[in-house]
Amino acid sequence: MYFARASDPELLDVIDRHVKPTTQGVGRYLHLLHGNFARDDETERTPFLRSLSAAAREITDEELELLLESEWRSRLTAAWLIGFDRREHFRDVLGDLLLASRLCFAGQGYCFALACFGADEDAQHLAAYLDRYLRRPDCQYDQRWAISALLRIDSRTGSEYAARFVAPGGLWHQWNEAQHKPSPPSRFIDELCALTVEDVAVGGSGSVPQEGA
Repeated sequence: MYFARASDPELLDVIDRHVKPTTQGVGRYLHLLHGNFARDDETERTPFLRSLSAAAREITDEELELLLESEWRSRLTAAWLIGFDRREHFRDVLGDLLLASRLCFAGQGYCFALACFGADEDAQHLAAYLDRYLRRPDCQYDQRWAISALLRIDSRTGSEYAARFVAPGGLWHQWNEAQHKPSPPSRFIDELCALTVEDVAVGGSGSVPQEGA
C-alpha cells in the first residue's frame, strides 16, 4: 500500500478524477462508503450514480490497479467502479484483498463487486472470507457485507453457499451473537444493486449490475 504524494503525480491525478469528484458537495468515496447514496433522495442519487457509471466506463485497468494499491478511499472507489463495469478479470485480485482485510472499509467495495459478478468463483471468495472472519468475533470487519453479497449470489444462481453460515448454530450466528448490536443477515446489497439499475437506466447508458442478468 502507498499513499498519494506530490512526487507521484500519476496517482494524484487518478484520485482527483475518480475518488474525489463531488456530487452535492460530497466526495464520491463518501457517497459509496456504507452505501450512503442509498439514503439520498432520487434528485441527489441519480446524478451521482450516472457520474459513477461514466467513470466506470472511462477509467483504465492500469488506473484501477493504481487505486487498488493505495489507501482505503481509493480501494473502495476502485472496487465499486470495477463492479459497475463488470470487469471480472479483477475477481481474484478483489478476492485476495478481501481475505487479507488490511484496510478498513475497502472490503465493502470488494463485496459489492463480487456480488455484481455473481458467479460460483465469486461466491467461493466470499465463503473463504466468512470462513476466516466469522471465527473472529473480535473482528468487526466486512462480515455483514460479505454475507449479504453471498445471499444475493445464492438467490440469483440457485446455489447454497450461505446456507451453512446462516443455519441455526452456524458461524454467522456465533459471530453475530458476540457483537454489541446483533442483527440478522441482511439483503441490503440487493437494494444497492436495484438502485443502481433504476437510477442509471433512466436516461443513462452505463454498464451497471443488471437485474435478472
